Amino acid sequence: MPLMTTDHTAAPERVWPATTTGERQALEQWLDFHRATLATKCAGLTDEQLRTVSVPPSDLNLLGLVRHMAEVERGWFRKVLSGEETPWLYATDEDFDRDIRTTEDDTYEEAHATWQAEIAHARALAAKHSLDDIGAGHHHRTGELYNLRWIYLHMIEEYARHNGHADLIRERIDGATGA
Repeated sequence: MPLMTTDHTAAPERVWPATTTGERQALEQWLDFHRATLATKCAGLTDEQLRTVSVPPSDLNLLGLVRHMAEVERGWFRKVLSGEETPWLYATDEDFDRDIRTTEDDTYEEAHATWQAEIAHARALAAKHSLDDIGAGHHHRTGELYNLRWIYLHMIEEYARHNGHADLIRERIDGATGA
């Protein structure tokens, strides 16, 4: 699995998933690839640039996406898979989308460190389960139970969708495309 750097000025190494591996390894490699892709989209930008919104009136920005993915990692792995009763990182009862809405006080250094900690915790929790294991917690909105396979697939979809947003935001900021 690729290590993700804490220096957001440099793009992390992205490793393409193997083409002849088993199901679990493929899921984990694709998830790590998409995690690294989001970090790559943020590399080399200032906090001000990372807070640049996509297209008003949307509040969507790269810093917000990193914070959102920290919440998503926490929600699916801690809350749903492991049944932890842990508070949200950024969301509040009054503003559930607070992760996306950033202010001048919100920094990439904090968001990146939080996101990386949630990824590390997610990996440790997932390592204890088979793909067919049903999580110990319920989804906060639907109340449904999910197995680890479904969580991995959803996480890949969530990152892929938001990486598409990140592509467009990054291009708007400095014209960078690809990667």
